[in-house]
This record gives sequence, C-alpha cells and structure tokens, in this order.
Amino acid sequence: MNGGGRDIEWQYLDSPVNGAVRVGERVSAAAGGLPIYQVMALGGGRAWLHDAQSGADRVMPITHFHWKARALP
Repeated sequence: MNGGGRDIEWQYLDSPVNGAVRVGERVSAAAGGLPIYQVMALGGGRAWLHDAQSGADRVMPITHFHWKARALP
C-alpha cells in the first residue's frame, strides 16, 4: 500500500491496548484500510486521532484498531 508516498507494512495487534499503540504511530481498523489515522494522544482507553487525508480529527476507543503501520526504509 502507498501512504503519502511511502510504502506501508501493517502489523497485526492481538490487543491494541497495554502500550501496543504509541503517540505518532499510524493505525487502522483494517490492514491497508482507510482511513489511516495518526495517533496524536492516548488516555483513558481512547486515542485522539488525525486523518491526514481528510484533515479530520476525532477521538475513538483504542480497541477499534487492530493494525498499526510501519514505514519501510
């Protein structure tokens, strides 16, 4: 998949809680799915997210995300 000019490798998260997702990472509910959100902050089981494609910000439960993206070198 191509995201912002970079290839993305998706990592499945058995459990998106307990430190599996960190601020600055990109997450999605489905591998290669859209939207892809950047995690801006975490707290109370929720993630504050930014969708760079649409420009929208939102807050969602962290349990909604089962994939995180890693940029390939």
